[in-house]
Amino acid sequence: MDQPDIIPFAEGQAKLDWRGLVDALDAGHTRPKAEITDSFLYRGDDTLLNRAAWIDGLGLAVKSATIFPGNNALGKPAVNGGMCLYSDQDGTLQAIVDFHLVTKWKTAGDSLCAALKLARADSKRILIVGAGTVARSLHEAYSAGFPGAQFRIWNRTAARAMELAQTLPNTEAVTDLKKAVEQADIITCATMSTEPVLRGDWLRPGQHIDLIGAYRPDMREADDTALTRARIFVDSFDTTIAHIGELKTPLDQGVITRSDVLADYYTPGAFRREDDDITLFKNGGGAHLDLMTARYILDRWRA
Repeated sequence: MDQPDIIPFAEGQAKLDWRGLVDALDAGHTRPKAEITDSFLYRGDDTLLNRAAWIDGLGLAVKSATIFPGNNALGKPAVNGGMCLYSDQDGTLQAIVDFHLVTKWKTAGDSLCAALKLARADSKRILIVGAGTVARSLHEAYSAGFPGAQFRIWNRTAARAMELAQTLPNTEAVTDLKKAVEQADIITCATMSTEPVLRGDWLRPGQHIDLIGAYRPDMREADDTALTRARIFVDSFDTTIAHIGELKTPLDQGVITRSDVLADYYTPGAFRREDDDITLFKNGGGAHLDLMTARYILDRWRA
């Protein structure tokens, strides 16, 4: 039996590009709809999450993530894991891909895929809300999708925004979130907030909103007004509507209805906008996107 490819972070990333990944995600959604499942195991504050997906014709993937919050105090990453990719033809293990490589490219690539469909093509001012690891990935992805764009970064801890901005081209840190939102063409949020940081009253026609951070039922980044003012899109109905507070809470409270969530990637023709629309995309990041990303990484690795 052939040995699986082992794809580490740096060597794998050197073969990738953001536009290529977007093409792979688009192609993946022309295949039969993915079957996906998540399972959780807990020990106190520690978590093991297994995400699995199977797409007929593309293959199978299992992505395991360990979340150990206590690692932060030890100077170790709190989130670790691994990614296994299996053949669709015979089920053999084809590749073991670096967990952080798949996560980085899947997360930011998902948002870029939506922005290229929903943001105005002339968008030049991009605001990143949050200054964590994902913010750096978003800067890379959006720079590839919107060449020449100018970036601003806002973070609750201003020093972190300043520190990150100093390491990125065409980027400045800002402290006035309201003003920064009002001036931006694209606002992309990657926070761990349980209370909305983005206010709908700050928005203006023509903007695109990209929400990444909320992944639990008790988490939100945008308030009710933002949702009611925007045309809402998601990457997958199955992994967002009933699971993530960004949509679950306003749906449960009657702020929006199910029909207000207009489309996911399996209905690509519905991803459109008029110039004065406010578009809002919820990045849910399901296991099927991990599979599509890992397959793209393996294809580029072997090429």
